[in-house]
Amino acid sequence: MAAKEFDVIVIGGGPAGYVNAIRAAQLGLKTACVEKWIGKSGKPALGGTCLNVGCIPSKALLESSALYVNAKDASAEHGITVGDIKMDPKGMIERKDKIVTELTSGIAMLFQANKVEWLQGAGKLLKDNVVEVTDHEGKVATYKAKDVVLATGSVPMDIPSAVVDNKRIIDSEGALNLTEVPKRLGVIGAGVIGLEMASVWSRLGSEVVIFEAMDNFLSAADQQIAKDAAKHFKKQGLDIRLGAKVTESKASAKDVVVKYADKDGDHEEKFDYLLVAVGRKAFTDGIVDEAVGLEMDGRLVKADDNCKTNIANVWAIGDLVRGPMLAHKGSAEGIAVAQRIAGQYGRVNYDAVPWVIYTHPEIAWAGKTQEQCKADGIDVVTSSFPFAASGRAKAMGATEGLVKVIADAKTDKLLGVHIVGANASELIHEAVIVLEFGGTSEDLASTMHAHPTLAESVMEAAHGIHKSAIHMMNRK
Repeated sequence: MAAKEFDVIVIGGGPAGYVNAIRAAQLGLKTACVEKWIGKSGKPALGGTCLNVGCIPSKALLESSALYVNAKDASAEHGITVGDIKMDPKGMIERKDKIVTELTSGIAMLFQANKVEWLQGAGKLLKDNVVEVTDHEGKVATYKAKDVVLATGSVPMDIPSAVVDNKRIIDSEGALNLTEVPKRLGVIGAGVIGLEMASVWSRLGSEVVIFEAMDNFLSAADQQIAKDAAKHFKKQGLDIRLGAKVTESKASAKDVVVKYADKDGDHEEKFDYLLVAVGRKAFTDGIVDEAVGLEMDGRLVKADDNCKTNIANVWAIGDLVRGPMLAHKGSAEGIAVAQRIAGQYGRVNYDAVPWVIYTHPEIAWAGKTQEQCKADGIDVVTSSFPFAASGRAKAMGATEGLVKVIADAKTDKLLGVHIVGANASELIHEAVIVLEFGGTSEDLASTMHAHPTLAESVMEAAHGIHKSAIHMMNRK
């Protein structure tokens, strides 16, 4: 029996893969998507890491924990009197699970609406664009496609000094499913995942210690922003230890003993749980037969700027290829590749990718950092505006942080915007749009903003480039 044929087969149903499949189907291409994920309920689920155990569930817990701490600590200054505030971690987790189920089910409905066929199981690319799918019962079927898109995402990195068992030593998925508030929580890695999960459980009462092997905090971020953020985290009680390398961890039924080394020597700490959040690695295990001859770049699939691999009509997107491992970057590549397959124009501007860390205050940036500009030999002008000078921020009780704008000293072209503060995740898109269109800091400054808003702080920071800010002293 001949293999069923499609125009496009996507291997992977995460934010890169499912978006690519939907867009391809919208463009009239007969499309299938292979996804093996089994959700917490035990049923097959779309959405990959992001929807199931990443972006979405973590934001649900961050929101719940923020509401709790605001009710407990911030209501009095608003003239609101409340009784004894209690947090039910199990209820919080149940709400998170409900949101995940609704969203993953929504993707399945979008597949039906767009006539995308969901092939449930693990996919493997064979020669001549044949895709082998092994379902959850072990049954194997083969399919043929004109174009194949690899979108299998990434998995948490592991380290020998802290082997995850998801009992006492947990990964990000384990941290999303704790039903008790740890008295002490250890975290290895002060990156996005480590900081967000540390924030959740710290707000609920955990004593949190974060071990970061690097000497610089948030080395990928603009260091002015990173230092300001670190100051606020310290005030919140997060104990972030830089230059601290975990050398050993031993788990028992009750706790985890962690040994680490820093500039002062060797140390030992005991925690209820230890979260390993040292980054992610591309998931390429068993997704391509060796006979295909797919070129790799380390663990990544080697792809050009159009996401083409060395194999004709085989593409790779998302966490599998160069660039930041961000859901929205993968989705943008998914749309662009679907359009390229369909013979249409598709592009991704890698210079305008927004980054967000959903802590309190939030951290977000787009474009170059001041450190990158210096390394590239670009002469720049910078300006910062503090949220403490924003009327809206004061009314909200959210005066932490600042907006920093970086512009080319010769052309005024906007090079980067960096924010630490309330709603930074939303505000950063002003910068993304200006970067996308190759605009200047003057474009950002001269655009009228509603008053009072947090967004005015972006405008004021841009005005500062030209020493024309109204609500702060301009540099001489």
